[in-house]
Amino acid sequence: MTKSPTVRLLLGLLITLAAVTGFSSYALEQLSGLRKLQTQTIDLNRHDSLLLLQVESDVNTIGLKLRDMTQMPQTSGIGEFRNEFARLRADLEGAIQKDARFAPATRRAEDQAALADSLNQFWRTSDQVFNRASTGHERAARALVSTQLSKEQSILANRVSALLERNNESEERADMKVASIYAGVERDIYAFWLATMVAIVVTSLYLIYSNRRIFEKLESLSRQRRVLAARMITVQEEVLRSVSRELHDEFGQILTAVGAMLGRAERKGVPADSPLRVELSEVRQITHNTLEKMRSLSQMLHPSVIDDYGLAEGIEWYAQVFQRQTGIETTTKVSGNAVRITGQPAIHCFRIVQEALNNAAKHSGTKRAEVEMTFSADKLTVEVRDFGCGIAPARRPGKSGLGLIAMRERAELLSGSLNVSSVPNEGTTVSVIMPLQQEDHAPEALEDENIGELVIREL
Repeated sequence: MTKSPTVRLLLGLLITLAAVTGFSSYALEQLSGLRKLQTQTIDLNRHDSLLLLQVESDVNTIGLKLRDMTQMPQTSGIGEFRNEFARLRADLEGAIQKDARFAPATRRAEDQAALADSLNQFWRTSDQVFNRASTGHERAARALVSTQLSKEQSILANRVSALLERNNESEERADMKVASIYAGVERDIYAFWLATMVAIVVTSLYLIYSNRRIFEKLESLSRQRRVLAARMITVQEEVLRSVSRELHDEFGQILTAVGAMLGRAERKGVPADSPLRVELSEVRQITHNTLEKMRSLSQMLHPSVIDDYGLAEGIEWYAQVFQRQTGIETTTKVSGNAVRITGQPAIHCFRIVQEALNNAAKHSGTKRAEVEMTFSADKLTVEVRDFGCGIAPARRPGKSGLGLIAMRERAELLSGSLNVSSVPNEGTTVSVIMPLQQEDHAPEALEDENIGELVIREL
């Protein structure tokens, strides 16, 4: 017994889903890390670098002011720079405070503290300078500016530059890490794409292989079914032929002998007005009627007219019998050059016509039926029409009974196909098509070589 591929396909589906889920989780984790790196490192570094540039600009401005203070004429006082220093101090302190809030995680706390200490020391020294200048010690104030205050300004500028340089280095490392993440994700995507393609190809090949095996199995079963159907139909026809022969030869002869004996007994001195003579006559009539019915039944089981005269004569004969039995007016028409078809093809064709007419009598409610046979160079067309109610939708082909199934089986045995169509309140059409062999056009066709195209329409 062939195992179903369902379990293996479901297992492959689960593995594929697990792989997709795992890769999706990995990709999401990488994107989350990338987003965190960008927001916590790159963006903070850039924002902090902007603040440090502002601090550096203010420190450089202070350096310029210190140079002006040392190079200014003796007639001018250092106190003139107090307001500018106050403004620069407010800007620097605000920028330093913001820088402390937005400092990146990579910055060390001691660096931030050193920057704050240097700035506080610078302001303390600048306060001393302005205090000395305000008390009239202008020379001492200038000396403090040129020595200690300028030195502290340089230290402050160097610390800010160092922080900017570290921010730049941190940003470069972050950029390298981002590029590495992108490269890794891209590499993993290509690897996953390749693995997915391999899985799809393997699954497709397995499906093709499994479907091929299934279709081969179905084809084998279909061949076995056709062979079995052919054997069953052949056995059925052989049984009907045997029963027909037995009825005609054995029981027919017995009934014929009984009728003859009753006739002789009736003529052996029995008075004309004797009750016995009347009873003998009635029994002889019953025997005669029984013999006729038995002969008719024998012909219905296996029409000998087909073996003797061919398919066309057999269908014409059955049309007359059908009309007598059902009261449905049945006409036959032959077109083209009729050929004599006997054997199994003739029997199968006759049975299909017989079943079509019987279905018309049972279901259509028609009062008239037509049988038309059209012979051509390579095919035979037989059409059976009635003019009844048609086939109800629930009984259309695909929901048919055993009669229509048997007709389809016989059509396949004839290497043909059966088609049934119907119009409500107008009739039904049944069609079967098969080719004719060249031997069928001979005056006496061989029994096993007759193959024809059959089209049956039941309206």
